[in-house]
Amino acid sequence: MSAAPSAPPTSAGFRPDQKEYLEGFFSALAAGADLAGHDLAQSAAPAPALFHSTPVEDLNQQERWKHAEHPLDGWDRLLAHAAADQSPDAEHNYRFRWHGLFHVAPAQEGFMLRLRLPGCGITSHQLHGVADLASELAGGYAHITTRGNLQLREIKPRDAVAVLARLADLGLSSRGSGADNLRNITASPDSGFAPDEVLDVRPYAVALQNYLYQSRDLYDLPRKFNIAFDNGGGLSVAADTNDIGFFATRVRADGAISNLNSEIPNAGPETAFRVQLGGITGHKDFARDTGLLVAPDQAVPLAVAMMRVFIDHGDRTNRKKARLKYLLEARGVEWFLAETAKRVKFALMRVPPEACEPRRPVVKHAWLGPRPQRQINTWSLGVGCPVGRLTPRQMHRLADLAAHYGKAELRLTAWQNLLIPHLPAAFLPTVQRAVVDMGLYHEASLATGGVIACTGSAGCKYSSADTKAHALALIRDLPALVDVDQPVNIHFTGCAHSCAQHYCGDLGFISTKLPDGAEGYHLFVGGGMDQEQGIARELLRSIPASEVTSLVAKLLRTWQNARQPGESFVQWSRRHEIAALKALLS
Repeated sequence: MSAAPSAPPTSAGFRPDQKEYLEGFFSALAAGADLAGHDLAQSAAPAPALFHSTPVEDLNQQERWKHAEHPLDGWDRLLAHAAADQSPDAEHNYRFRWHGLFHVAPAQEGFMLRLRLPGCGITSHQLHGVADLASELAGGYAHITTRGNLQLREIKPRDAVAVLARLADLGLSSRGSGADNLRNITASPDSGFAPDEVLDVRPYAVALQNYLYQSRDLYDLPRKFNIAFDNGGGLSVAADTNDIGFFATRVRADGAISNLNSEIPNAGPETAFRVQLGGITGHKDFARDTGLLVAPDQAVPLAVAMMRVFIDHGDRTNRKKARLKYLLEARGVEWFLAETAKRVKFALMRVPPEACEPRRPVVKHAWLGPRPQRQINTWSLGVGCPVGRLTPRQMHRLADLAAHYGKAELRLTAWQNLLIPHLPAAFLPTVQRAVVDMGLYHEASLATGGVIACTGSAGCKYSSADTKAHALALIRDLPALVDVDQPVNIHFTGCAHSCAQHYCGDLGFISTKLPDGAEGYHLFVGGGMDQEQGIARELLRSIPASEVTSLVAKLLRTWQNARQPGESFVQWSRRHEIAALKALLS
C-alpha cells in the first residue's frame, strides 16, 4: 500500500538552513527581485505608450483623439448626432470628417459634405442623384472644388446619415475626404480622349482609390495628403502642387539613359511616370522631381508605400509641420526613398530628366471651349461654371446633355469647371447653345476665363471675405474695362490655407479685414504652375474689396502698355522688382 501524502511542513518543521533560504527568498521578493535576480521594480515599470512611434503624451490634440478611437469607428457617434439633430463639438466635428462631413458654423449652419470622385469623373446618373440631394437635403446648390470634386452644403445634422446612404446608392462615397486623409485623387480631366496625352492616367487614379477603400491603415495620416496623375497633355491638373505628382512621360528612344550609371539599365519602359514629391503651395513650395522613373503598373504600389512611410514617420506633435514637405526636409529625399524601397517589391530606378522627353507645355484656359478628341470626329466641350457653383437645374441639364449627346460621362477640373466629352461633331453646336441657355458658358474673355475662388466667408469660418461674390463681380465687370490678348489666371482665397492657391495665380488675392472692419485683400503677382511654375510675390496690401476690379483692370492695362513684344503677364511681372511694379501702377 502507498503511503498517504504528507502535509506541507510548517515553519517549525524546517531545518535552520531551509528557514534561512526561505527568509532570503521572500525578502528578495519584497525588495523587488525576481527568481533570476532581476530588479522587478525596474522591469515592471510600464514602457511609454506610443502612437505611430510618438509618445502619447507628446501627441497634438487631434492625434490624441485618433489614439483614443479611430474615427472610422465612430459611426455610432454620427447616428446619435443625427437622431438628436445635434451639431458636433470640436472633437466630433474632427471625427466626422472621416465620413466627409464638415460642420462649418458659424459661417453656415449645418454640414458641408465633400464627395470623392477619383480621376475627377462622374456619370450622368450620379450627377442627377447629386442634384436631387442638393435640392432635397442640402442648400440647393453644389460647388466644384479645386480638386475636381463636388461639395454639398447646408446639410442639417439630422439628414447627414441619409445623405451618406443615398450617396452609397449612387455608387459614390465621401469616406476620408477630409481631415488627415488622402484627399480626392485627381487626374488630367481629358484622360482617355486627349489627342496629345502620353498616357490615359485616370485608371491609375481609380485603382489607387480602390486600394484605399480596402486599406484601413491608410486612413490615419499625420495630416492631409494630395496625389495627382498628369497625362502629359495640354490640360493642366496642377500636379506639381501635390504631395505626390505622377507625370506621364516617354523614355527617349535615342539611348539617352545608356551609360549614365552602371546601375541603370540601357532601356526603360517606353511610357512611364516621373515622380515628384513635396508640393504644398500654401506653404510656398512645389513638388520636386526625385529622379524616380516607374512603370505605369508600379505607380499605385509606390504611392501606397510612400503614404505608409509618411504614416510611420510624419510629425504627430505639430500640425503646422505635419505635411510631407516637412518630413522630406527633416530626413531628406534619399532617406525617404530608401524607406519607400523597403515597402515595394520592385527596384526603384533613378534617371535624370534628360533621359525622358520633355513635357509639352500646358495650354492656359484649355479647360474652356471645344477641343477635338483623339477619337475621330469627336469633341469635348469645356463648360465654364462661375466660381464652380451649380444649381440642381443646371446639374440635371448637364447630366442630360452628357447622356443624350455623349456617353453619359462628365469630367470635373481643378479649375472649378467641367468637361462634357465624346460629343459627335454634328451635335457640338447644339450642346454649346444649351450650355449658354442654362446660364453657363463655354467661352470667356482671356482676363476672366481663369478666375477661381475658394468658398469664402459665406461658407468658411476661416475666411475674412466673401471670395466667391467678389470673384463673380470681377467676372461680370472686368471685360468692359480691359481686353487682353493672352490668358491670365486670377485666384481668390480666403485664408492662409490657400484652398484656391493664390500663390500660383498670375494675380492672387488673399482676404483680410481692413482697419474699419470692411473686407479687403492683399494682392500677389507672378505666380504660376507647370512651365510657368513660381510663387507669387506680394505687391499690395489691404485693398478694399470694392476696388479689386478697377485695380485688376489697371494692372492688366499697365502690363499691355509696358511689356515687351509677346511678353506674358508672368514674364512681365517677374522681370520687374516689386518697387518698380508699384511705380508703374502709380
